[in-house]
Amino acid sequence: MELILKSDVPNLGFKDDVVIVKNGYGRNYLIPQGFAILATSSAKKVLAENIKQREFKEKKEIDEANKIAKKLAKLEIKISAKSGTGGKLFGSISNSDLSAELSNLGFDFDKKIIKIQGGTVKRLGTYSASLRLHRNVIQELSFEVIKAED
Repeated sequence: MELILKSDVPNLGFKDDVVIVKNGYGRNYLIPQGFAILATSSAKKVLAENIKQREFKEKKEIDEANKIAKKLAKLEIKISAKSGTGGKLFGSISNSDLSAELSNLGFDFDKKIIKIQGGTVKRLGTYSASLRLHRNVIQELSFEVIKAED
């Protein structure tokens, strides 16, 4: 029995894969549970069109992410924080602080896509972070933590 998977099925395949399974497994489990549909010729045509549209949409998303990455590469980010003697910060700078600073500069990113190398920042200096703009586009970003004016 030939089926098109509607969702990922462990040990069988991923969404939109065309798989061949035994009749009982398809009729009694996959189709009733909503994991698959019969792979008729019309269903295969619809699947091909959906894949084409998804590839087009993903190409647009990658192009948009690359444009944003070029803008981010030109930025000089400075985050001011209170610090004591020796450059040790009162508190720390995390990805949410970096996200807030980027939103002040006109870029609205979720803090979950930002990863600061080495975790949180606890001293003054220059650090780097990576932003996952798309599954295939990761932009490295450099930022400086400076002492806040009292």
